[in-house]
Amino acid sequence: MTAAAVHVVDDDASFRTAVGRQLRAAGYQVFSYATAADLLERLPLATPGCIVLDVRLPGMSGPELQQRLIDRGASLPIIFLTGHADIPVSVRTIKAGAEDFLIKPVPGHLLLATIERAIASQQNGQGRDGESAALRALLEQLTPREHQVFQRVVHGRLNKQIAHELDITERTVKAHRQSAMEKLKAHSLLELVFAAESLGILSRSDRNAIVDRNLREGPAESDGGH
Repeated sequence: MTAAAVHVVDDDASFRTAVGRQLRAAGYQVFSYATAADLLERLPLATPGCIVLDVRLPGMSGPELQQRLIDRGASLPIIFLTGHADIPVSVRTIKAGAEDFLIKPVPGHLLLATIERAIASQQNGQGRDGESAALRALLEQLTPREHQVFQRVVHGRLNKQIAHELDITERTVKAHRQSAMEKLKAHSLLELVFAAESLGILSRSDRNAIVDRNLREGPAESDGGH
């Protein structure tokens, strides 16, 4: 298995050398850059890993590089380093998706722990992306009518309400609902609801509301009765 790569962007050569030595000892691949432009020339950065990025760099600044990477669709998590505490900059970079914002000098154990967390976060995100892609493939197997029923079920509609809205019988609704659940590999309403959230059909707040109602009323009522 290829070791994760840490891309260190800092104009201080002694810092790059010291951090590089520490990271290699911890088992990482290390790539060092004196400027933001140097890193941009290496895109795309395909190997899993992260970027350790100084805020103040000659030419393009760290936050400017962050925006360039976002614009280009680069997904490596970024850990910002700075020798000058700057609350507005740290807030802006975190809101833009930075993993963390550390003040130099950074203790070695803290930097390693932050890098490990950033890479784990990236890998978990890739796992979620894979699950969503698999669900989307299953969703495409639904017929148009099954898709209509599925959408209404996960938004909390009862079978009789769906039957009225689609002008079909409750028995037909139940048949489409069962078929949709089988195709999406869901064994309960809650699994169907969580699948809908992963697909972006439901917001987390909507999901939580439906889950809470299901817990209060019990599966029979939430399923619309039989």
